[in-house]
Amino acid sequence: MSNHRKAGDNMIRQNQNLIQIQYRKFNCNIERCCYYFQWDLDKEIILYRLQELIGAIDNSKKTSKFIKKGEIIMKNKKILKLIVTGLAVATLLTGCGSSTTSSKATASSDTKVKKIKVAYDQASKPMSWLDENGNATGYDVEVMKLVDEALPQYEFEYVPTTSDDLLLGVEQGKYDVGVKNAFWTQERTEKFIFPKEFLGLSSAGLVLKKENENIKTLSDFASAGFTLAPIAANNAQYTIIDEYNKANPNNQVKLDTGDAFTVDVVQWVNEGRVKGGVTIEGQFDKQVKAEDGQYHNLANDVVYNEFAVIKTWPLFNKEEQELADAYDGAIKKLKEEKKTNELSTKFYGKDLFEVLDKVKR
Repeated sequence: MSNHRKAGDNMIRQNQNLIQIQYRKFNCNIERCCYYFQWDLDKEIILYRLQELIGAIDNSKKTSKFIKKGEIIMKNKKILKLIVTGLAVATLLTGCGSSTTSSKATASSDTKVKKIKVAYDQASKPMSWLDENGNATGYDVEVMKLVDEALPQYEFEYVPTTSDDLLLGVEQGKYDVGVKNAFWTQERTEKFIFPKEFLGLSSAGLVLKKENENIKTLSDFASAGFTLAPIAANNAQYTIIDEYNKANPNNQVKLDTGDAFTVDVVQWVNEGRVKGGVTIEGQFDKQVKAEDGQYHNLANDVVYNEFAVIKTWPLFNKEEQELADAYDGAIKKLKEEKKTNELSTKFYGKDLFEVLDKVKR
């Protein structure tokens, strides 16, 4: 063993009583951990000693573990995060006690993990919902969990709530960020931070009676002279129709502003009160296609025709620009690794990212 490696090995041994290890995430990446705490020591030493320390601290639980490709992988899936604090890393960085790296090490040892409240719509399956075991899940939630894994400086806490409370809560600072299959609107940019990177994609379409299934687009709907179910002006779906009408002044969709945030589109269409309504595919599947859906008895009477795929976004509180920037870096990598594609297929039954090059908003 070289003098440098031996010095680092000894330093970890001597300071192991200063190291506090909290298990927070399984599959914690050591390379990311080293980068975050500004370590520049031979990775094999860090891996070996951290494994040794974890074994000593958790010996009573006899946690099974092994090392693979720079990661410590725990079989206990409740592990959420690995945080190492209080380690004097000056000698580890240089092996010669540099004063510059000493200050850097001291700063890193004082690093705190910031807890982030992530609000999610608890009844918006498959985007986000509270499952039968009381766990947060859905496309939006699972992507945010992967983002959390990539950001050791944060710990996400998922708070189930309603769509209305989410919007108000994030705006007022009750929550740091919210996910609800949210579309971009100009009005929302005045209340929330929209990051550079979108969260996912959502299919928007028309609910129609079976007899009108030939209506495929908003243009078709407008040309037929049909009336659309009312949409509240503060609903992003209203913005989509309004944008279409402004772009097509000679073939506008008949649209009334609703008083309620949400209109029961399927019910209105089925009763003949309107010829069609706007919804998202996930909501239609939940209500109509699912065997336990509220309107599954209408599965042969109403149809869903997609007219657009739209980007969805997390909404950040106006004071959380640093968090939004960190999110951007994390999710950009997840997209490159096709993790978002996988989750889209899992929760929507198809990879919406395949049509990303055709998405206009």
